[in-house]
Amino acid sequence: MNLPNKLTVSRLVLTAVFLVAMFWPFPHHKTAALILFLLAGITDFLDGTIARRRKLITTFGILMDPLADKILTCSAFIAFVGHDVIGRTYVQAWMVVIIVGRELAITGLRLLAANKNVVLAAEGYGKHKTASQIVCVIAVLILLSYPEWGSVGKALFGFPVLGRPWVEDFTWLSAWVTVGLTFISGWLYLWRNRQLYLSDM
Repeated sequence: MNLPNKLTVSRLVLTAVFLVAMFWPFPHHKTAALILFLLAGITDFLDGTIARRRKLITTFGILMDPLADKILTCSAFIAFVGHDVIGRTYVQAWMVVIIVGRELAITGLRLLAANKNVVLAAEGYGKHKTASQIVCVIAVLILLSYPEWGSVGKALFGFPVLGRPWVEDFTWLSAWVTVGLTFISGWLYLWRNRQLYLSDM
């Protein structure tokens, strides 16, 4: 197994450990979850970069790299359901249904395309969607964990804007932007490639 593929597999392992950190209430577990998610994100950047530079692109990497990304982000959003701060839920169940449903639908479409020897390239909206999801996950994790950082956390993320810590409104906004981009990108992708599945109906 080459280095990029090892990094991809490590991201799956980090996802599992991230979920343990989210749900097992040991001291500073939310901060640990944030660190683990950031480490997983770094492996995502490194595996693709190394594979392209060293020409280590494999079928395993082509299939598993995007799948590992989806497992990581979807796991994070599912884990956020039910977490609230001062009575406010930032990631609601219906939002997660849209996010996970979009990923499953597009993955299914790509499998159908591959079966027909058609390669579906990534689109601009999809890249914006991915970026917004990462920002949203990190924002939620910071919101959940910064009280564990004492005065430093409060100084960076807890100072009030419009009567409450600024990171709360930022997290709320990022969640809505993510849902919007996820829905739009998914709908456009399915519409533009509709002949792939309409021809089999």
